[in-house]
Amino acid sequence: MAHIAIPIPNVPGKQDIEIDVTINGQKQALHYRVELFYWSDCVVPTFDRVECIQQLLASYDQDWALYYIGAPTDEFVPITFVRREDLIKQRRLRQLA
Repeated sequence: MAHIAIPIPNVPGKQDIEIDVTINGQKQALHYRVELFYWSDCVVPTFDRVECIQQLLASYDQDWALYYIGAPTDEFVPITFVRREDLIKQRRLRQLA
């Protein structure tokens, strides 16, 4: 599947992003969420950042699927989610290609 990069302003908190696209005359809506997860929010302090991310995501809203983990900073890691139903749509479109 091809990718298009869209710059999103880096603001604190959750960013809900809705994109309407038309591909070969077929229109669809895609829903993404970008959220900053702060290292200081880890329940059990750890030096292992992978373990920290696992802890932070363990109880995340099940309607959203992990899509992309961005470049971490010393304070946080930006994580992009896609609405689970949109992920299923994307997988079906890939199978048709």
